[in-house]
Amino acid sequence: MGKKGASQAQIEALYSARFGHFVKVAAAICHDPELGRDVVQSAFTAAIRIRRSFRGESALEGWIWRIVVNEARGAARERTWAAAPGDEPHANGSGAHDDDPLSIRAWIAVLPERQREAVFLRYFADLDYRTIADTLGIEVGTVSATLGAAHRSLRKRLQEVRR
Repeated sequence: MGKKGASQAQIEALYSARFGHFVKVAAAICHDPELGRDVVQSAFTAAIRIRRSFRGESALEGWIWRIVVNEARGAARERTWAAAPGDEPHANGSGAHDDDPLSIRAWIAVLPERQREAVFLRYFADLDYRTIADTLGIEVGTVSATLGAAHRSLRKRLQEVRR
């Protein structure tokens, strides 16, 4: 992109094309599908409002992903602070407990935040390592190491359950 900023049409096209992916990741971060939808709406509203600040140094989609992830992190923190004891969000993102020892959602939920977000962005949103790096504000090599650590942790849990 030669000029500074992104057009509203570009942002709206990305919203239309990838809305479901954005919601999946936001809902996973927030542990709440409805809140995830709200987060995506809020993030895209913010993106349109600040679209002139997009410098074009990376892909527009990566820039939008960073806004969505940051909004989802903020919403998750607010939800945690506002939750009464016993009202903690559940790992499966719904109101139901996920007590199944084979539930991958429960295993992902206990990963460290960066690992969890990298997994969401890679496998829920199908983003490449460069876009994940831009979104999380880390290097591409760190994305690889982070996903590797997440895979090892998940593999270890699977081996424990199989015993």
